[in-house]
Amino acid sequence: MRVVIIAGSVSNPSRTVELVRAIAHQIASVIAVDIQHVELSAAAPVLFRALRADQLDAEGREIIKAIEEADVLVVGSPVYRASYTGALKHLFDLVDHRALTGKRVLLAATGGTPLHGLMIDHQLRPMFAFFNALTVPTSVYATTTDFSGHQLENPEVQTRIERAVGELVTLLPAAVHRPSLIPSSTIPAHA
Repeated sequence: MRVVIIAGSVSNPSRTVELVRAIAHQIASVIAVDIQHVELSAAAPVLFRALRADQLDAEGREIIKAIEEADVLVVGSPVYRASYTGALKHLFDLVDHRALTGKRVLLAATGGTPLHGLMIDHQLRPMFAFFNALTVPTSVYATTTDFSGHQLENPEVQTRIERAVGELVTLLPAAVHRPSLIPSSTIPAHA
């Protein structure tokens, strides 16, 4: 199971990076995955060398290929001017419009106030609807007060991460679930 974690922040350090890393850690704790991180603070200069996918150099093509071939995407962005970052939009402008059909996507964002949390449903979710991706119903939003410095500290956000990852797991093929996570009462006696 290939999971690509995308942090749409162009800052380093970044609360958004820490949030998507916490989500990645939770995913890895419940299913066997190969996780690749795409942090736009490093990847944006590579991607901005191209205005179209056919202009990407080898390094840029590798980033886009990883996203297009992933089984699951975790996409997080800081709220910037009431939307996701322009760097994140440019990244997805380079992704083939057919490549994400049916892929599972868990959405996350960070912002200054709880009011910015609607950006996920008003901006990010429609973008992935365009791609015909399957977004997890629960998204994860964290405000500045949920962090101490750049470390996620709020247990309520961790609970929401667990809920979102639980929903993600139910959307995945049964073959990827770790047997140790299946309650013994659901395993047939003859197994």
